[in-house]
Amino acid sequence: MTRIWCIAGMVFALGATATAQDVSTDDVYACTSVAEDADRLACYDAAVGRLQEAEAAGDVTTVTRKEVEQVRQDSFGFSIPSLPSLMIGKSDDNSLTEVVLPVKAVRGARGNLVITLENGQVWRQIDSKPLRNNDQTEAQIYEAALGSFKMKLDGGVAFRVERVK
Repeated sequence: MTRIWCIAGMVFALGATATAQDVSTDDVYACTSVAEDADRLACYDAAVGRLQEAEAAGDVTTVTRKEVEQVRQDSFGFSIPSLPSLMIGKSDDNSLTEVVLPVKAVRGARGNLVITLENGQVWRQIDSKPLRNNDQTEAQIYEAALGSFKMKLDGGVAFRVERVK
């Protein structure tokens, strides 16, 4: 019985995402309404068994909120329309409008900077603001008007950027 509760708890805590139509966590949740202990255990065994089979077949994938947030941060600046549907919470709007990341390198001359971040993202300046290429340590990137992005290096002046990589 403890084994079943542990498995069910892991499924609930990690938030399984079902892609097959006949397998979902709703089957496990439905078992809580079964009154008899033996019947409830049989219900859990069957529901968890179907989830395990679907996971082994690749029809179900379990992701944590932390993994989804990491993907959202790594993909900031790219348009990935299906990404919001991966978010686990239902109460918040799940929008990521700003990231602050460490800078690995800044190349280029004034008005033509290419900024490489520690996580591998590469951003290019697209406006003609004259900026100095000093030793920057932190980049704040945020959404601007009409789907564009702006960046501040070490809290300095904001300039328009686009994500290259």
